Amino acid sequence: MKKEQRMAAEILEQAGGKGNLQRIAHCMTRLRLSLKDDSKADLAGLKQFDGVMGVVEDETLQIVIGPGTVNKVAAEMSQLTGFGIGEDANADDLTFEEKAALDKQNMKAKNRTPFKNFLRKLGNIFIPLIPGLVASGVINGGANFAVNAGVDPEQNWMQILLLFGGVIFASLGILVGWNTSKEFGGTPVLGAIAGMILFSPQLENIAIFGEELTPGRGGLFGVIFAAWLMTVVEKNVRKVMWNAVDIIFTPLITVLVVGFVSLFAIMPAAGLLSDGITKGLIALIETGGVLAGAVLAGFFLPLVTVGLHHGLTPIHLELINAFNETALLTILAMGGAGQVGAAIAIYVKTKNKHLKNIIKGAAPVGFLGIGEPLMYGVTLPLGRPFLTACLGASIGGAFQAVMNTAAAGIGVSGLSLIPLITNGQYISYFLGLVISYVFGFLFTYAFGFKDSMADGI
Repeated sequence: MKKEQRMAAEILEQAGGKGNLQRIAHCMTRLRLSLKDDSKADLAGLKQFDGVMGVVEDETLQIVIGPGTVNKVAAEMSQLTGFGIGEDANADDLTFEEKAALDKQNMKAKNRTPFKNFLRKLGNIFIPLIPGLVASGVINGGANFAVNAGVDPEQNWMQILLLFGGVIFASLGILVGWNTSKEFGGTPVLGAIAGMILFSPQLENIAIFGEELTPGRGGLFGVIFAAWLMTVVEKNVRKVMWNAVDIIFTPLITVLVVGFVSLFAIMPAAGLLSDGITKGLIALIETGGVLAGAVLAGFFLPLVTVGLHHGLTPIHLELINAFNETALLTILAMGGAGQVGAAIAIYVKTKNKHLKNIIKGAAPVGFLGIGEPLMYGVTLPLGRPFLTACLGASIGGAFQAVMNTAAAGIGVSGLSLIPLITNGQYISYFLGLVISYVFGFLFTYAFGFKDSMADGI
């Protein structure tokens, strides 16, 4: 049996078996399982299983197993259960007890704070887009790196690369609209239409209140709100619509109502919101300097621990839309770098072979900007090294803020982000990484770790 097959079978058993599974999904490093009854999952057993670097209890059971591996394990679990990835189990097949447990789980989710739920919703909208954003961002960065090195951008092969790298960003409003409607229980294509409306080049030919409209005004915030409104209007129209004509009039009324509301209200309001967030962040980084960079970088890892960091994705994309770069990403990227330094310090000090093996396996992807394996497998379980990693990150974040580094794309971090750095500041960004590595190491080595902490890991 292949390693991924074995992992999928073992995780499924520890999660309560196929009968307890409601949904399978995954992001870059985490297998996300929606369970009918959370109490049937053996969390302690999952944490001890070889290959599992951490377990997070949230709206879904999140099992950290690392990049690449998570895709294969999710596919194997899909084969074992017959569920498509992202497909819900049929609610009609649930027993009374399972429905009661599921209702209890849903009630628990409803009791979470509105702000956390909002960030989780944003994460669910953008997580499926991350592979495409990564691929396009790296291609774009490589092509622009070549242009900066003197390659003629008018060459046919360069134009092809720039097409591959830019196409997802040109269609991002449509994809975000689709995922938003899907997340809120509406018809995805209606959400996609919301994105098409707000980003259509035809808006330049339309004037409202005496002013020509600007395609993309309000950015992805406008799309998310318009697509959400599509689901609200669609559901309410469907309640009163005759079944015989529902397929015609429900989507027709929905698109007409939300379309006009989008142009007359959502675009102006979302435009003000977008301008406020993007210009406010840039002003904070420019005026706050060292302190702003340190605070932003130092507090990023705690966001990652609960999966709320994906809620920052639309902010990065709005910064790119407004300024063609995001200065926030290079600062936050120091979080993973500080953690790499902390992990190396632990590797140097510890005699625990199991801990050393975890670090050896997780450090390479940590250098490439994927820090969750190190966080859940090493620093977070140990406690104090997680804090010293944050301190190391804050020093690097302060440096990035002072140097005004920024990135032209998202989806990658660490060393992988270097090709996406703008204005030729590759060396400055790299030095910031080194600073975070060094201070994460020094803080952890000096007072963040004792070998006795590794007992039981």
